[in-house]
Amino acid sequence: MSGLTHGEAIRIAAEKFRDAGLEDPRFEARQIVLWATGLTSAALISAHDEPMAFEHQSAWQMAVRHREARRPFQHLAGWTDFYGLSLKTDPRALIPRADSECVVDLALELLPKDREQQIADLGTGSGCLLLASLSQRPMATGFGLDASQEAVRLARDNADTVGLGDRTTFECLSWTEWTGWATCDLIISNPPYIASGIIPTLDPEVRDHDPVMALDGGEDGLSAYREIIALAGDHMTSGAHIVLEIGYDQRETVTKLLETAGFEQIRHQKDLGGNDRAIAATRP
Repeated sequence: MSGLTHGEAIRIAAEKFRDAGLEDPRFEARQIVLWATGLTSAALISAHDEPMAFEHQSAWQMAVRHREARRPFQHLAGWTDFYGLSLKTDPRALIPRADSECVVDLALELLPKDREQQIADLGTGSGCLLLASLSQRPMATGFGLDASQEAVRLARDNADTVGLGDRTTFECLSWTEWTGWATCDLIISNPPYIASGIIPTLDPEVRDHDPVMALDGGEDGLSAYREIIALAGDHMTSGAHIVLEIGYDQRETVTKLLETAGFEQIRHQKDLGGNDRAIAATRP
C-alpha cells in the first residue's frame, strides 16, 4: 500500500464504512484521513492525488479498523467540539453532541450576562452543558455532580482544559443525595432518558460505547425526570429555573411533570433536526 494516495484512502475507507453500515461513509472517510494526516480540508483537496506518508498510512489503517468496528470517532480523536469548546471525550461519559447545544441556548436565555449566578449541572458527564453555559456567562459559577467518579474526573479535566477550573466544582454524588437545590439560580441536566428496552436497538456507537447508566431512563425513559422535577419542585427557590434535555417524543409528558410540580413559564427548544430537545421552566 506504499503508493496509496489520499484520494484512494478516502475511497477505500468509504467502501469499508458503507459495508459496516455507517450513515455517511464518505464524510467519515474524509474525517479519518484528515485526522490521520493532520491536513486541513483545503490541503486535502490539493493533496488528493499525492501519496500518503508511511506514518500517516499506519494511523489511517488503525483508524479505519476503529470505525469499522463501530467505535466512535470521538474516542479515537480524544476530543470533540461543543459550543465552541474543545472537550476531552472518552468512554467515561456521553459524547457531547451538537443537538445538545440547544439546551445551552435555552439556558442562556434565562441567565443574565451582568449578574453573579450559580448553575448546577445534574449528571454532568463530560461537563459540556455546564462549561458551555459558563463560557458565555463570565460572572456565573457552576457546580456539577455525577454518580460516576470517572465522569467527575473527566469533567474536572475539561474544566481545567478550557480555563474554567476556577469557576467550577465537581462532586461524585447523585441528585437524590444532593442538598444544594435552594442555592441555584439555574439547574441544567441531560439525564438518562432512553427506555431500558430500547437500548439494545441503538446504534453500536451508543449502545456499546456510551455508559449505560447515562442512557437508561428506566422502563419508560422518564425515571430521572420524575426524581429531578419532584426534588426541584420541593426545594428550588422562587424565580429559579430548570432546563432539561429531553427525548424527541417526551415534550408532552415532561411538560406535565413540570406543571404538576408547580413550575410555570414552560418553554421548549428544537434541535438541529427539528426535534423537541430541550425544555425550561421557572419556579414561581
